[in-house]
Amino acid sequence: MAIPSFVDSATLTVAGGNGGHGCASIRREKFKPLGGPDGGNGGNGGSVILRVDTGLTTLVEYHRQSQRRAGNGQPGKGDNANGANADDIVLAVPDGTIVTDADTGETLADLIGADAEIVVAAGGRGGLGNAALASATRKAPGFALLGEEGESRRITLELKVLADVGLVGFPSAGKSSLIAAISRARPKIADYPFTTLVPNLGVVVAGEVTFTVADVPGLIEGASEGRGLGHDFLRHIERCQAIVHVIDCATYEPGRDPVTDLDVIEGELSAHGGLDDRPRMIALNKVDVADAAELADMVRADLEARGLPVFAISTKTGEGLRGLTFAMADQVVRRRAAAPKPDPKRIVIRPAPVAGGPEFTIRKQGDGEGGFVWRVRGEKPERWVRQTDFGNGEAVGYLADRFARLGIEDALLAQGARAGDAVAIGSGEHPVVFDFAPQVEIGAELLSRRGEDQRLFDERESVKRRRRLDAEYHAAKQAEQSTRMAQDGYAEPAEDLTGDPAGSDQKDIEDQW
Repeated sequence: MAIPSFVDSATLTVAGGNGGHGCASIRREKFKPLGGPDGGNGGNGGSVILRVDTGLTTLVEYHRQSQRRAGNGQPGKGDNANGANADDIVLAVPDGTIVTDADTGETLADLIGADAEIVVAAGGRGGLGNAALASATRKAPGFALLGEEGESRRITLELKVLADVGLVGFPSAGKSSLIAAISRARPKIADYPFTTLVPNLGVVVAGEVTFTVADVPGLIEGASEGRGLGHDFLRHIERCQAIVHVIDCATYEPGRDPVTDLDVIEGELSAHGGLDDRPRMIALNKVDVADAAELADMVRADLEARGLPVFAISTKTGEGLRGLTFAMADQVVRRRAAAPKPDPKRIVIRPAPVAGGPEFTIRKQGDGEGGFVWRVRGEKPERWVRQTDFGNGEAVGYLADRFARLGIEDALLAQGARAGDAVAIGSGEHPVVFDFAPQVEIGAELLSRRGEDQRLFDERESVKRRRRLDAEYHAAKQAEQSTRMAQDGYAEPAEDLTGDPAGSDQKDIEDQW
């Protein structure tokens, strides 16, 4: 099936890139086995950004390709090398695009004006390396934080054409011919209904005023309920400053006349809603036909009695077009003057409130048969869980420290949790489940006290091996000396309490080493 050239709505799946993992590395230098942590941070994932491009008039690009994903951040490396940040993806959209969350229906942004933009899927932050996690009490962390996943969502893009004047009317009323006659736009024109399948835009100059005109194709009775093509394009009238009814005075269809056509189209606009405050004008078209000119003269008084300005025009001969264009320009100028002036663009930083409520909530869940679980929810603890490498015991211990500082352990005890109870932390159907063990050393604490790395205090294997060889050497030497003295008839010296045959302070020296 052929892809249309004009698309005014599209559903797009966007995903930010994942952050790179931090690196756990120890500097290796000669004569310096533990030179300190030097693991770098992971890079941030790329974000997906929508930005207005005034040169675009369609969303067809996203009709062809409906999935966009930014790149992932690079992981950190040793020698304090941070991972590279991924580039953002900037998606160009036409001026007047409304961005909506496809799952919740929430309007995210109404992009109007050149370079207006919104981040629809933020990239994940990179994880910290062990160099950034080191502190005065945790001198050499043996772990790093994982990078966060990027945001992912489905969005709906809906284009509402930005035009000053909207032309409405039945099919073949002459809307496209009118745009071609008063501007340089060249839409397709033919003598059969529904020739125009997409809105056409034209730029009109009337004196010192320049404005844009758009037609809404395919409006018929019942369009607001889904009949014909007009229901797909009614949204494009919402931003217009004025509405011009183009009425065909030369139609041969039975049951149609200018007044009836006006009432039908007005009924569809009212059913669509939100257009009652727009000024209206009437363009009685095709007066170059003899019968049409007579019909226009007959209905002019009735239409003017409704308070509507009426113009008899012919897009073929140009009759009445100058008066109509200047009347359009006058309405546009009035509406622009009455509209509030937009505030100048400026960057406003609005931090999220930090004291608006608790940082986590705890709820006891269970049916009494399969047991129960303490469900912990909150932005901070859930983010910390995503950053933790559960294959590293020290990283799990660090997570326990963070939970304790946040007050989760005390809150669980206050609500009646006991050792061995299941505690689930995380969103979704597969949270991380722990066995509650208050004040029990886990993870990193199996290696040392909280916040310390025991590798800095324990004897290294090489030292233990050297001391063992020294002890074996002294024991063999002592045995050889005892045998020789026994052969020579000397008495064996008394055993020194320190285990040193020479009675020296060798053990004290070794302990200091």
